[in-house]
Amino acid sequence: MASLNVGNLGDYLREQRRSAQLSLRQLAEAAGVSNPYLSQIERGLRKPSAEVLQQVAKALRISAETLYVRAGILDAERDRDEVETRAVILADPTLDERQKQVLLQIYESFRKENGTSTTERHTGEHTDVPADAVDDAGGEPQQTAG
Repeated sequence: MASLNVGNLGDYLREQRRSAQLSLRQLAEAAGVSNPYLSQIERGLRKPSAEVLQQVAKALRISAETLYVRAGILDAERDRDEVETRAVILADPTLDERQKQVLLQIYESFRKENGTSTTERHTGEHTDVPADAVDDAGGEPQQTAG
């Protein structure tokens, strides 16, 4: 029988909740789940669905992908570096949403160029970054050799 590693998820959720200065009850309400259910997740007694993890991630303002990895929904070894990088970008309070999306697109384009894109593995899609998006984000458009 495979271990689900939900204790690690619970510890991580508790840490994130405390960092956000939320009580268990406040997070449960913000995520739309019951207080006892969230408590069981934090104690490693329950494995939440991807939908519940997404709701909790949104309430904590963290990446749902990070929670998916911790819950064993995504392949931790293959995806952890990318997920953590994305989570750091998404959690940066000094960036607005547009800047975060541009950074994520640039990051993904570099990963695709290097043959390590996971967006394509997970969704079959990829969005190229327009040169003016880089310029809008405060950088210089890059010329590619070709």
